[in-house]
Amino acid sequence: MGTGVGRRGTPARPAGLRKRWLIAGIGAVLVALVAGVSLGPVSLPPGSVAAELLNLLPGVHLDSGLSEREIAIVTELRLPRVVLGLLVGGLLALAGGCYQGVFRNPLADPYLLGVAAGAGLAVTAAIALGVGTGGAVSGMPLTIPLAAFGGSLGAVALTYLLGAAGGRDRSPATLILAGVAVSAFLAAGQTYLMQQHAESLQQVYSWLLGRLATAGWHDVRLVLPYFLLTAVVVLLHRRELDVLSVGDDEATSLGLHPQRSRYLLIAAASLGTAAAVSASGLIGFVGIIVPHTVRMLAGSSYRVILPLSMLFGGAFLALTDVVARTAAAPAEIPIGVVTALLGGPFFVLVLRTARRVFT
Repeated sequence: MGTGVGRRGTPARPAGLRKRWLIAGIGAVLVALVAGVSLGPVSLPPGSVAAELLNLLPGVHLDSGLSEREIAIVTELRLPRVVLGLLVGGLLALAGGCYQGVFRNPLADPYLLGVAAGAGLAVTAAIALGVGTGGAVSGMPLTIPLAAFGGSLGAVALTYLLGAAGGRDRSPATLILAGVAVSAFLAAGQTYLMQQHAESLQQVYSWLLGRLATAGWHDVRLVLPYFLLTAVVVLLHRRELDVLSVGDDEATSLGLHPQRSRYLLIAAASLGTAAAVSASGLIGFVGIIVPHTVRMLAGSSYRVILPLSMLFGGAFLALTDVVARTAAAPAEIPIGVVTALLGGPFFVLVLRTARRVFT
């Protein structure tokens, strides 16, 4: 299935991950890393920033030419934020590509099973009820990420239970419909809380619009274990998505257990999305823009789409954060607004070309 003959006898594009695309993905991450650390209210020379970043490696000692204050800006302020953007963007893009393969739906995104609605309701409740107002990180109470994480996983679990009502014959479409129902129900609860606690609207919206503001490495340490777990599980099973794309009957005949593989991948992608949401709020369209761009440029096999989506997704969000920080300086645009401005037109493009891309 990885190779074959295309139309008019021309060889089909190999399904394997080409070295040049892997190098391009790693290069994009490195460019985003240097650009994200260099650009800001105080611009720093990219060459000096690259040298200072290399100094973080064991055994490397280079003269970056930066002052102690500038080094502190690099290592304690900007680098944690850029690394967080790389992790969150990689998780959202990886989860989006995984969901599109599992549900065989080109419009599936990381929030399909109610993750966004569950996190939104939990965070709104925590803010409106004043739970845990002490110990803020970046102006946000420490209970907010915990509430978002718990609300996200709770919504996915509720979607699973509702989808399981269909019995053994439940299909991916059943889970999608269950996710829509759960999202609508939780969104109604969130709207009610916001109406009853109007004084909390500003703080709720600041989280809902997404942000990567972080003080030090706290959020990075929280997200990193979930990033590693999600990446390992999804990437190790990425070949199974290619098998699932031909249908459950064919997959079964090839020795695959479709339901088990599907639910394992959904669980891993949902866990990663919940971790991303808990650290950054709701950042839309990353899970649609990046996987589709990779699919159109590098190939349609999930052996290619998933690893490249993780790399380019991280780079995309880190660079988007640079735009959010600098476009209206000294003010900062919510990163969710920037991704929505980019994702809206792209979503229309996906609607028009999805049939052509998937055939």
